[in-house]
Amino acid sequence: MVMLRAPSRLQQFEGLPIIVVFALLLALFMYTAPQVFLQPFIYTTFLSTLPPLILLAVGLTFVIGAGEIDLSFPSIIAFSGFVFAVLFKEYDLGWLAVLAGLASGLIVGLLNGFLVARIGIPSFMATLATQFFWAGMATVLSGGKSYALRGADTTSVWQWIVGRPFAGSETIWIAQVPIQSLWTAIIAVLLWFILNRHRFGEHALFIGDSNAVSRVVGIDVEREKIKIFTLMGGLAAVAAIMLTLENKNYFGNQGQGYLLTAIASVLIGGTSIFGGRATIIGTMFGCFIIGMIEAGLVATGLTGAWVRTVQGLVFLISIIFYLYIDEPQRRNAFFARMRSSRPFGRTRAAG
Repeated sequence: MVMLRAPSRLQQFEGLPIIVVFALLLALFMYTAPQVFLQPFIYTTFLSTLPPLILLAVGLTFVIGAGEIDLSFPSIIAFSGFVFAVLFKEYDLGWLAVLAGLASGLIVGLLNGFLVARIGIPSFMATLATQFFWAGMATVLSGGKSYALRGADTTSVWQWIVGRPFAGSETIWIAQVPIQSLWTAIIAVLLWFILNRHRFGEHALFIGDSNAVSRVVGIDVEREKIKIFTLMGGLAAVAAIMLTLENKNYFGNQGQGYLLTAIASVLIGGTSIFGGRATIIGTMFGCFIIGMIEAGLVATGLTGAWVRTVQGLVFLISIIFYLYIDEPQRRNAFFARMRSSRPFGRTRAAG
């Protein structure tokens, strides 16, 4: 009988490897660029720019944890952003425009889930196709034009979604704290509880381990997958509305920069690309690293040519560190292979 080792205290601490990487990077940037990272203004900037990425990455955590992938969310940002912008600007519908933008994202996510779960198209192919389709729809409907939302900051929609609730503060950096950071934190905490304490999160991870076994134990795999993709579409729509209001402008390609960064945030945070394992906390710290690293490298004096190189190196180190801390079975298997491997070119002993 094989005895399973209980996880160590380090392994029980969710997201510990990526938190350590984040702390080391932050300390490094504080040392090399104190004029930026020892001032509060850089952090208030992060609070206004990171919420869309965090929302996308948290939703993608459920998708990847369930063993699927969604490549269509940049186009959902474009399409939902257009629906919201045109109704908000051209028809002055205010909160109805918000509801319409949110509904458009939920519908696209629902259709993605239907294609994957009911029709059986692999999620990579289904969402790749819908990415092109909804990006094209956004371009056709908008005519390739952008929409400037002049005067948006005087409306209750702007104030409640991306406004500055402490604008009257005498401390400048406190006055710049955006309310979307609060909504994003609330959504992330809620989804953490759903992933770790609710049946829906348990089902998502169970499906990520095995579709067949999930069906045997009574999980409606198709229904749960549709829910997961619908959730992803809704979060992409929320990100689109926040992004459009924060910029006070809609442009058709506003979601295109988020595809690789959101996926990278999820994977370096510790969610398994094979499904069955997911961590919201790890994903959020992955987002913090991605948001911080480019600003940090520029602040330390590195040219733009080095940014991607260092980013790739940090991502690789993060994943290796995660495997070393959180997956001892893979670590032990790696060292076992290293010990048993022969040096290159060694001649085989004569029989």
